[in-house]
Amino acid sequence: MKFTATIFALAFTAASAFSPAYTTRATSTSTTTTSLYAEVTVALIKELRQQTGAGMMDCKKALQESEGDVETAIENMRTSGQLKAAKKATKVAAEGQIFIRSNDDGAALVEVNCQTDFVAKDASYLAFANKIADEAIASSKDIDALKEQFEEERVALVSKIGENIEVRRVTYIAGETTSVYLHNGGKIGVVVAGSGDAQTLKNMCMHVCASSPQFLSPDDVPQEVIEKEKKVQLEIAMNEGKPADIAEKMVTGRMRKFAGEVALKGQPFVMEPKKSVSEVLKENKSDITAFVRLEVGEGIEKQDGPSFAEEVAAMAGGN
Repeated sequence: MKFTATIFALAFTAASAFSPAYTTRATSTSTTTTSLYAEVTVALIKELRQQTGAGMMDCKKALQESEGDVETAIENMRTSGQLKAAKKATKVAAEGQIFIRSNDDGAALVEVNCQTDFVAKDASYLAFANKIADEAIASSKDIDALKEQFEEERVALVSKIGENIEVRRVTYIAGETTSVYLHNGGKIGVVVAGSGDAQTLKNMCMHVCASSPQFLSPDDVPQEVIEKEKKVQLEIAMNEGKPADIAEKMVTGRMRKFAGEVALKGQPFVMEPKKSVSEVLKENKSDITAFVRLEVGEGIEKQDGPSFAEEVAAMAGGN
């Protein structure tokens, strides 16, 4: 009886040793053992990020799907093309094109960036970007919704082409009559909404492209913008050695012209510099109610991506 009990105890101990509840796996790239059902910790996310170069949230999602298994997460990211896309995501995408679509209600302008001019002419890139532009004019979705809808296709395209691709921004302009202009292979895109002569509106598109106005008319220029410019001009004049009273008079005279210089209708028309845009529109019985000018890469700073600590802080702030 005692002999039988001893055998039973040994058998129970042996069976318990192989119970899944106590199984651990060691990854080939880390000496740390991770429970199969372990909670996704910052340390795990950091380990996966160091091995893949993927973003914080992508690593967290991959680890959740793999139940904390780093090795499985890496394999899943590789097979989905996400790993290659993540490595390219740190590359600054400041090239690309502006894509424009219009209908009876207005127009949509979409900027899709890549890293080189070569890819900006690639058939796969163009098909992807044109598809987004078609969706924008059809649905009027904001940039976040467009990014979400086309994220899987973007990741696949990055994996195929080998460059970072970014759906950067979309802008909408309303108007029954719109004129469209793309300059230098889509590097600058302009849409003017208004009424009157079609050729006049087309010429106004080219003017907007060349002169880059910030406002529609001088009356639209905010007073704070004028005051800010006045302060800058005063500092310049003082640095040039002008007495304060003389500098004030000089700058006051400049400010009378400033609003016209930054507003479309107050600018000298590029094709007839002796006339203002407003005068040319009036002569041709035309008017402009709105305009949009987008230039590829404007405002993009070429710098390294955020550090791990910055990503942790951003993720914590989002929660």
